[in-house]
This record gives sequence, C-alpha cells and structure tokens, in this order.
Amino acid sequence: MLPPFRGGISSFSQFFLEGLQGITNVKAYTFKKLYPKLLFPGKSQEDSNQKVSYPRIVSTMNPFSYFKARKIMRQEKPDAFIVSYWMTFFAPMFYVFSKGFQNSVLKIAIIHNLNPHEKRFFDRFFNRIFLKRYDAFVVLSERVQKDLLLQKPNAPCILLKHPQYKHFGNSMDKTEARAILEIPTSSKVLLFFGLIRDYKGLDILIESLNHLDDSYFLLIAGEIYGDKRLYQNRIDACTNSNVLLRDEYIPDHEVAYYFSSADLCVLPYKKGTQSGVQAISDSFCTPVLVSKNGGLHESVKEGSNGFVIDKLTPVDLAKKISDIFSKGELDRVGNHLCLEVTKKRDEWNNFASDVNNFILAEKAKKQ
Repeated sequence: MLPPFRGGISSFSQFFLEGLQGITNVKAYTFKKLYPKLLFPGKSQEDSNQKVSYPRIVSTMNPFSYFKARKIMRQEKPDAFIVSYWMTFFAPMFYVFSKGFQNSVLKIAIIHNLNPHEKRFFDRFFNRIFLKRYDAFVVLSERVQKDLLLQKPNAPCILLKHPQYKHFGNSMDKTEARAILEIPTSSKVLLFFGLIRDYKGLDILIESLNHLDDSYFLLIAGEIYGDKRLYQNRIDACTNSNVLLRDEYIPDHEVAYYFSSADLCVLPYKKGTQSGVQAISDSFCTPVLVSKNGGLHESVKEGSNGFVIDKLTPVDLAKKISDIFSKGELDRVGNHLCLEVTKKRDEWNNFASDVNNFILAEKAKKQ
C-alpha cells in the first residue's frame, strides 16, 4: 500500500521504500482499488493532496487482476519479493503473487497485524495459506511476533521498532496551535487521534471525562468507522462538555495543530499490536498514555518516554490521567522525547538497512 492511498500503512511503506532505494535496487507497486466498502466505511481511501504516486496494477476485489499484476512483478526478476500484511482479506491475493515466483526468490512479509481486531470466519484459514507461502517475516511488536510463532513455529523473523514519522512537520507553539483549533489556552488537553474504531477504546476515554473536572479538554481527531451516533450520544451525555470532535481524515499539513495542542495523547486500546499514532506522537514530543492490552506498551517506559495504564476502565483511566498531570511529569517526559527525536533522525534508513541485511542473510540460507 503506497500513495495515493492515505493512512499510516501507506506512509510507512513510502518511507521504508525511500530507505531501501538508498541501498539497493527496488521497484514498487500499489493498488488500483484497495478496500471494498464493507471493509472501509469511511469517506475516501485516497488522499487527493498526495504529490507522489506509484504504478497501480491490482484490485483486491478482482481476482483476475492478481494474475496480471503477478506477471508484471515477475518480469522484474527480483531476488526478493516484499509485501505488507495487515488484514487477512489480502491473503488470497498474496498467495497468488507468491506462486508466480521461483523458489529461489525470497518472499518476505512485513506483518503489521496478524490476528485481526475485528474477527471474521475466514481469518484462521487465510492466515494459514498466507504464512505457508512466505519465507521470512518482519514484525513491529512482540505481540505480533508471538502470534506469528504460534501459527508458524520456527519462522525466520526479525523484530524491529516502528520508526517515527517526520513528514508532518515540526511542533508549533502550543498557544498558537490551540488558537487555530479554538481550544482554551489554560486547558489540560487530551488527544485521541486516528481512525476511530471500537477496539481503540474511545468510548472508555469519553466515559472517563465524567470523572475529571472541567480543566480537562478532550480533542478527538479522526474519521469514525461505525455508528457515529454512539460516540456523539456519549459526548452529549458527558458531564464534562469540553470535547471537540473532528470526525474526518486529518490532512498531513494539519496534523501538527493537534499534537502541538495536546498535553497528552491517549491510546486506550482494548487490543492492538502497534500504532502509527504512537510514532507520530513521539515525533512531536507529545507524551503518550497507552493501555497494556496488546503490544503498544512494549516500547513505553513508565514516566520516561510515556505512561502505561494497567486496568482499562473509565474510573481507572481518569485516575491515571489525573495522577500524570498532578505529578508534573509531562514536561520531563516531553523533553526526553525531544532528545530521542534528535537521536533518531536516520531511523527510517536504519530500519531499511536492518530489513535489507535480514533479507541478505535469509537469502544466503536458501542458496
């Protein structure tokens, strides 16, 4: 998945590709059409502001296009073939692709997520046929690594941390950013950012506002997938009315407004393996509060580069938020994140180099 498609996976693939282009010959392709409406209830799958695009050769909803796309890619005569995998829906397509290459071609999958957050009857079977056809795997969290090895023991695998995003620009002055979004300067601003789906726990965060005073302000930015009335009803019923909901995809040039306005980015996920939002927050030096569900907490050291909540209920979440602000730890954590950002300027290049070295090592084993 690459531009003109929008979202975290597209950005991830683009920066990974740019890193690879600096060290090896690589050819990239993307989709003509990606999700059916059933799997993408949002307004648009593409970003009209994207200035970069890649050859579009396959539609996930047209199996005949799988074979045409495979022929195009096979003509490149690659040493290795790489796909990104984040939904079991893609398994049949990637299975067809893999069958078109000789055994000497190393088939690599970058797995963002193996077990879907919203389960479907075909998930187990699709994962099985996909994993069987690929030789080695790159994962971004211990949770996904564990899921992979449970389903394919002894699978060649490398665990790499999700690099930070840098293309959203630099942090702004907090007062200026809040003025743009019409948020009171003196508020304690909590940010929930990204596509809004049930497993991300926004309902719990909204409920937690009932246990926080009106010095707190909740900023919600992202397109709702599902029944919008459920979230709006929760907001309307909340005793704390300091809520701003932007139910839409946030374009890249506006992302800095939200993270610069926030004191704390809250990711109260009910489950989840890793998050691009966490990487964005780190790049803006905005501390995160994550749940222990899934793998988001793996890279967070409590009170050092973020915060972790053990028990995810509205009351416990409100208490954790209140404690973070009352202990005055946000500035210290934010300063630590800014030091880390400076150290990680070449993070995408390093990520690409690590993947390339992994490929070379696995390729040598096949010979």
